Amino acid sequence: MPANFAPTALDYLRFLPEILLIVAGTLIMVMEPLLGENKRNAFSSITLVGLIAALVAAVAANDHPGLSFSNMLIVDGFATFFRVLVIGVGIFTVLSSSQYLRREHAASAEYYALLLFSISGQCVMATANELIMIFIGLEISSIATYILAGYLRDDKRNNEAALKYFLLGSFATAFLLYGIAWIYGSTGSTNLTEIRNILITGGGAHSLTLAGTAAALMFVGFAFKVSAAPFQIWAPDVYQGAPAPVTLFMSAGPKAAAFAVFMRVFIVAFGPITNRWEPFVWSSALLTMVIGNFAALMQTNIKRLMAYSSIAHAGYVMVAIAAHNQVGVAAAMFYLAAYALMNIGAFAVITHFSRQGEKYVNVDDLAGLGWKQPATAALFSIFLLSLIGVPLTGGFFGKFYIFKAALDANLVWLSILGLLNGAVAAYYYLRILVVMYMHEPGESMVTLEPLSPGIRTTLWAAALGTLILGIFPSLLLNFATSSSALVK
Repeated sequence: MPANFAPTALDYLRFLPEILLIVAGTLIMVMEPLLGENKRNAFSSITLVGLIAALVAAVAANDHPGLSFSNMLIVDGFATFFRVLVIGVGIFTVLSSSQYLRREHAASAEYYALLLFSISGQCVMATANELIMIFIGLEISSIATYILAGYLRDDKRNNEAALKYFLLGSFATAFLLYGIAWIYGSTGSTNLTEIRNILITGGGAHSLTLAGTAAALMFVGFAFKVSAAPFQIWAPDVYQGAPAPVTLFMSAGPKAAAFAVFMRVFIVAFGPITNRWEPFVWSSALLTMVIGNFAALMQTNIKRLMAYSSIAHAGYVMVAIAAHNQVGVAAAMFYLAAYALMNIGAFAVITHFSRQGEKYVNVDDLAGLGWKQPATAALFSIFLLSLIGVPLTGGFFGKFYIFKAALDANLVWLSILGLLNGAVAAYYYLRILVVMYMHEPGESMVTLEPLSPGIRTTLWAAALGTLILGIFPSLLLNFATSSSALVK
């Protein structure tokens, strides 16, 4: 009997968040020539409405879980978690961007459209149940993000960041596609569940070797996207050169979506050959933490410092993946949410503080912020303490659950070395606090303006979320735990 490929109403409901994001992005592109210069501030409002509508649709779709579009997409708790996370990152990015775009005299229509398209690609990645769909979602997100990295076309730093990101990203994508071709040649399928079943039931040593090679090739592609060693070299230059709100977005949204597909592919499809890929993942996790933390010690540019910090935190999430158990998946989910909040807050402060042309982006430029704007410095301190992993912040419980998962998987030495890396990280985060509160104010404090409403909302919301996850972690962890069973 021939298969029926006609989508049902339920299929459209499960795909509704992506539809709304794409419609909103297209609407902005169509409206841009029709609005005068004095009405272009409306684009941020339209974008926020589109994102909030997509957020509501993602929650509504979770009430109707299941497979859609000939099993290419899956809506479950795991997909919903990452959909909500990346859409939330998008909302914070919009709030943090409006003042920056006005300050840099940058037309905003293309910026917001690209942001919506990138988020739609990330949502596709979160729901993909098939390798070709993962590739499509990854490219939708990546191409839009490449352009956003070079959004200020007259800024040489932006041009350099976009070119490096695009060229290196293209090479990483080639590895991912090659891995997809290998696993299709080995199993005859690109569906994650079917690949798993084939690897469990048949093939023999030759087929398992081919599958292991495919996993290694795909690991290169995913490791690049999450900035894991030894494929992290792009991150410091791109984070430093891209516009500050774009760096905020890249450090949280695309990274969370990439980890979502990383976990789904390796734990679902490649679960039967865990012994072949686990050594790659835990060794990469250790190398990522070491490179990120020790390189950050030597940085004077705060965006570059935060880039190496982001690399180190990718290493912590890799520890959870190396555990390859349900506790590890839940820990990674919790940590990515906590990390998104504290990183968004930190980069929102940097966006506010950098001023026109991003003139003030060195750590020493923050001298005296604790006296000039005490509330801003206090909120920044919360984010930095959470990045360290101080109790009563989301970062503490994030690290706690990750290393608990590693210990449950008998990765004792990886846990010990990870904790020691956390102690190294405390130095460069505390150095920022010392500069803010214990150094004399310099030139950078003379022209510092009050917080814009969007930045203020972002800072307070992110700080509140960071503290809630640190004091009441079960509010999120219970959902993460119930959604972490990727293999039904």
